[in-house]
Amino acid sequence: MELKIYQVDAFSEKVFGGNPAAVVPLTEWLEDEILQKIALENNLSETAFYVREEKNIVLRWFTPGTEVDLCGHATLATAHVLFEHEGFQGSEISFLSPRSGILKVKQEGSQLVMDFPLDQIQEIELTEQLTKPFNPKPILAFKGKTDYILIFENESQIRNLNFDLARIAELPVRGVIVTAKGIEVDFVSRFFGPQVGVPEDPVTGSAHTSLTPIWSQKLGKDELTAVQVSPREGKIGCRLLGERVILTGNAVTYLIGRIFI
Repeated sequence: MELKIYQVDAFSEKVFGGNPAAVVPLTEWLEDEILQKIALENNLSETAFYVREEKNIVLRWFTPGTEVDLCGHATLATAHVLFEHEGFQGSEISFLSPRSGILKVKQEGSQLVMDFPLDQIQEIELTEQLTKPFNPKPILAFKGKTDYILIFENESQIRNLNFDLARIAELPVRGVIVTAKGIEVDFVSRFFGPQVGVPEDPVTGSAHTSLTPIWSQKLGKDELTAVQVSPREGKIGCRLLGERVILTGNAVTYLIGRIFI
């Protein structure tokens, strides 16, 4: 069997920035075991697979270790592939995720605009289990559907954070988002997901469905600018719109190839 594969740097205007994702177009679904093996072989934080159906494009995401409910940067990468390489006609793609419902992506000039569901978050107690993996310590904690969100005092702490991945991996969540108010942007963040095979994710679109409502409330505005300050770094525009979050970013193709299985 021969499959196409694309590698796209999402949330970046140039290669070697943002977050790389693999995108594999399919004509029909393969066994989950095969999808997982492809994702493991790619060894990127996410591999997206899609199948075109009559009304929607069905989309799924796999880390090297597991299938996940939602992935922003791989959705952005898939939309980029469809618009730039796979002949999609129109300015808006309607993806259907079996785990997250309808996800729409528009093309607006050089940017892609994603419409995602808002995460359901609540403030929780800042326990020793949450503070122990980090130095310095966070000052507030929240819990979303799949992640913990930890608030720190300033951007410098996020950029220079000392952390223990083994202790983070013990937490019963998909991953941990650390964040603080930004200096030149509204907020900055990093994402650690050793539980799902992603020690540190370069840019995590889905994390911003949790971060946007938190910082919208704290800063008193619905439109926000964000940077995920991993070594590759990525810029994300965020807008709170009722029960949805609008995420904006760029993407660039790094690689086009073929898989033989």
